[in-house]
Amino acid sequence: MSDQVRRYRTIFISDIHLGTRGCQAEFLLDFLKQTDAETIFLVGDIVDGWRLKRSWYWPQSHNDVVQKLLRKARKGARLIYVPGNHDEVLRQYTGVHFGGVEVVNDYIHETADGRRLLVMHGDAFDGIVLYAKWLALMGDWAYNLALTANTWFNRARRSLGFGYWSISAFLKERVKNAVQFIDNFERAVAEEARRRNVDGVVCGHIHKAEMRMIGDVLYINDGDWVESCTALVEHFDGRLELINWAEIQNLSMLDRRSPKRRAEDPEVGIAA
Repeated sequence: MSDQVRRYRTIFISDIHLGTRGCQAEFLLDFLKQTDAETIFLVGDIVDGWRLKRSWYWPQSHNDVVQKLLRKARKGARLIYVPGNHDEVLRQYTGVHFGGVEVVNDYIHETADGRRLLVMHGDAFDGIVLYAKWLALMGDWAYNLALTANTWFNRARRSLGFGYWSISAFLKERVKNAVQFIDNFERAVAEEARRRNVDGVVCGHIHKAEMRMIGDVLYINDGDWVESCTALVEHFDGRLELINWAEIQNLSMLDRRSPKRRAEDPEVGIAA
């Protein structure tokens, strides 16, 4: 394992799920120790508020991840936090800066080579994917209505004591539908980028790292730190690269996580 720090213009990470046994905190710490960036985007589901509400799990390694990120902010890195559905409580603090961290609902990032990328978690598009055909027929106003309805539906669920309902989490139990869901999700997110007149989109949510063109839009999912240990990095010339840290460092997640341990956290699998 090299001690040389890899330096980037920007790092994007999401779906860490601190507070769950499925979180690969040690691998993330290794990544954070060996990388640096001018800007770090935390693209949602960094802390798993859902799981922590039900039972407290917060080992030292999870605290170390938080401290390492805050230390990078103190040393001059810009940290931009885009909350997801598992840490949705932070959405009420949009626009607030604390501990060197900026909280935003979404963000348009400009790469060194001039491309504009929409950065968002992606959970807002669960309902869009579910009703894709109907929305295509009804048009733009129905699309906007569905986005708003998704937000208010889940606020109502919270007020009644229920958690956020995610079609992606629902479908992960139905693997035969998951592939189609992922494709539909990617296209729905890319369409939002097109609507907002940007060159691409960076998201998380479905725990599937990917970088591909969808029409004229660059779709990127930075993956997760539950199973794949992946991140998106921007080099100083604007080049974008998906990094599989476990693969690069020749680390074995299977050595650390037995099948029994993986089964303890069914909610943070491929699509949570």
